[in-house]
Amino acid sequence: MAKRSFVIILNPIANNGNAKKKIPLISDFFSKNGIDFRIIITEKIGHAISIASSLSQNSEQVIVSAGGDGTANEVINGLMLNSNSSDTTGQRNYLQFGVIPIGRGNDFAYGAGIPRNFMESMRLLLEGTIYPLDVGLVIGGNFPQGRFFCNGVGIGFDTIVGLEAAKMKYFHGMTSYFFAALKTLILHPKPPTVEIHYGDKKQITTPALISIMNGKRMGGAFYMAPDGDMNDGLLNMTISQQGSRTYFLKAMLLYMKGEQKKLRGTIMASTENILLKSISGGMVTHADGETICLNGTNLEIRIIPSALRIITKRD
Repeated sequence: MAKRSFVIILNPIANNGNAKKKIPLISDFFSKNGIDFRIIITEKIGHAISIASSLSQNSEQVIVSAGGDGTANEVINGLMLNSNSSDTTGQRNYLQFGVIPIGRGNDFAYGAGIPRNFMESMRLLLEGTIYPLDVGLVIGGNFPQGRFFCNGVGIGFDTIVGLEAAKMKYFHGMTSYFFAALKTLILHPKPPTVEIHYGDKKQITTPALISIMNGKRMGGAFYMAPDGDMNDGLLNMTISQQGSRTYFLKAMLLYMKGEQKKLRGTIMASTENILLKSISGGMVTHADGETICLNGTNLEIRIIPSALRIITKRD
């Protein structure tokens, strides 16, 4: 790893602006270790996508996301624009990706096996294993050409909670998500009726929540796919039915333990491809916190196995 160079795409406003305080520490770490590196600071939403897509790709360059889940999502979307490029021998370039988790939730990093500790995550970039990483793709809503995701897609309750959490001024991270979940529980929005196709199965349901995960966790505390594996070539889907407020409060507590399979009426499945069609009402959907649609009617979600290579620690 010592011969590799690192391009660090850093979002200075991640974690309520605290990420920018890490810039001198990152520079000091790589300099002391004699590593070739450069830091590129993002300036606006979507900037990390254009930066990552414009970087020259070679086997000795690692592109690092320094920020939260949104930054990782943008970097992966930029890398995937170049994912089909080949080198001079005609071999496909498997782009190398790293993460310094300095955002609020860091759910993607958690699922990918990246240490939450700042210094440990940087040491892992030098000492870790290069491992295949699956990438998800959602087509529909605001992204008819598709939007890549690294952690997961939420439809219904999960997305509404994320939108409410983003409005909160005095709570941040997991705390904002928890209070937003309580607020959404009180509002108790009416869910759409959705036709779902996955594998050889079909479901017509009126779910409070549909979670489709590549990773394990959302909102810093909710284990939407406790057995999720980012290199198994599968998406993990959980469908929780609409019920009373008491029922859904119980559901929230079970999701925080990763024990939602105990919940009456919950459907869990693993699959490569999922088609969703709204029969009545519209689907409120996010991917890695990015709003996909607020009133969607048709979505296709699929997994792209081993699309990238990530530096991580595996048992």
